Amino acid sequence: MSRRFLTCFSVMLIILSTILTNVLPVAAQTPQTIPAPIEAQLQAGDRLSQQAFEATNNGDFDRAESYWTQLIDLFPGNPATWSNRGNSRVSQNKLKEAIADFNKSIELAPDVPDSYLNRGIAWERLGKWNEAIADDNRVLELAPNDVMGYNNRGNAKAGLGEWEGAIADYQKASEIDPKFAAARANYALALYQIGREDEALKTMRNLTRKYPKFADMRAALTAVLWAQGQRGEAESNWVAAVGLDRRYEDINWVRDIRRWPPNMVTALEKFLKLS
Repeated sequence: MSRRFLTCFSVMLIILSTILTNVLPVAAQTPQTIPAPIEAQLQAGDRLSQQAFEATNNGDFDRAESYWTQLIDLFPGNPATWSNRGNSRVSQNKLKEAIADFNKSIELAPDVPDSYLNRGIAWERLGKWNEAIADDNRVLELAPNDVMGYNNRGNAKAGLGEWEGAIADYQKASEIDPKFAAARANYALALYQIGREDEALKTMRNLTRKYPKFADMRAALTAVLWAQGQRGEAESNWVAAVGLDRRYEDINWVRDIRRWPPNMVTALEKFLKLS
């Protein structure tokens, strides 16, 4: 969960300013004296990066990948383009290719946390939990208050069945940023997994009260309330959940992509079969 895109073109400008420092006399280092071929590259890069982000926002990840590839051809030394192409590949489940892109980005900028975070997500999707935890640990070494680093490390620990460790990471993420609802939601799901059902239910209710359109927690409330025999309220939350996101009707998606804990998956599956 949670994937960051690096700000691509600002990094290009830094790289190109370094190039210009090396090739132009000091007195000539002004925007008016940038050589035409380099200025044309800048304009092309700006256009391609805008198109790549637009394609990403539209969910057209194949097209986004194509734009990032063109940017890599123009600026092969820019770590942002490699990381962002990796993100577009993760979205298409091209996980090994994505990891290769993140590796290149990390080679070019080993002290930037974003590519470690993104590579960790790819490792998670492959079920490589220890590799994901190693990357999230590196994120937190570089950025100790990175809420996504804690949340994603919690996800990887959950993949290993280390629920107490996962809960601690979700709590830490929520302490750093109380508005980061995803970590709080994961915390609630993990509480249910270890049998702390009342705390889980209270957290889910608080989240849906604060964020009425939070489909994940609406679906979770459905499962928990149904299991407790509160069927009317369960069905009401379900209507809201599927009105916001119909993927929760697919138990395979909930288990394999959203990756709810096993006890939560079982509770929702019972609702889907009996409702």
